Amino acid sequence: MKDMLDEFRVTDAPFWRQTSDEVELFTAAWDARIPVMLKGPTGCGKTRFVEHMAWRLGRPLVTVACNEDMTASDLVGRYLLDADGTRWQDGPLTFAARHGAICYLDEVVEARQDTTVAIHPLTDDRRVLPLEKKGELLQAHPDFLIVISYNPGYQSLMKDLKQSTKQRFAAMNFTWPEGETEAEILAHEAGIDSETAGKLVEIGARSRNLKGHGLDEGVSTRMLIHAGRLIKGGIAPRAACSMALVNSITDDPDMRDALDAAVATWF
Repeated sequence: MKDMLDEFRVTDAPFWRQTSDEVELFTAAWDARIPVMLKGPTGCGKTRFVEHMAWRLGRPLVTVACNEDMTASDLVGRYLLDADGTRWQDGPLTFAARHGAICYLDEVVEARQDTTVAIHPLTDDRRVLPLEKKGELLQAHPDFLIVISYNPGYQSLMKDLKQSTKQRFAAMNFTWPEGETEAEILAHEAGIDSETAGKLVEIGARSRNLKGHGLDEGVSTRMLIHAGRLIKGGIAPRAACSMALVNSITDDPDMRDALDAAVATWF
């Protein structure tokens, strides 16, 4: 009989270039079953890190892409109608808690605050999830862990985590890798030579210097990988950078000109 967790297992090792003690810190949190919050800009590797750690720890991974339309029922579960009447369908959070998976709420700040409150009973010593509609108090599996990602750069009065939520997590800060490390990541992920990877990293660094001066955020490592893959596929470097780095990050003509100039410096 097929294990219901099989489809959530990370069977192939996701590439992760360790830059500090992040693996040891996450492992310690896992051992103590302390919920983890990963903080950092979009595209810096938070999701890849969770995938790598799920593989390293041998635990299934249930990922939820949070959005402003997500309700508590989307996370917890609901009754559904079928030919035999009604049946209960676990949501991803309940499924993970019931069966002992890592539940990863990606960009949790995008979810409504009344939705994120649903995770609170699972993130303290109780480790329970009240299923009020079902009349069940679910005790989390011993191997269950909840992980959230959070981009502080997008925080505002309308989009931020409550302190009552933040303080339930141990937090790990992520940022862009150092130049040589980022070039190594690009070379591996995009299959390009080290010289091309180094040039892309320099363009990324230039864009990040524009944060707060016309850009909300600089070019992410993910975007640099996209550019590298286009170049690997035979697209001219300037065209690849225009498509993957410049046009996708801004619609402002002056910002596009500034980024185009950075691309022209290296290609």
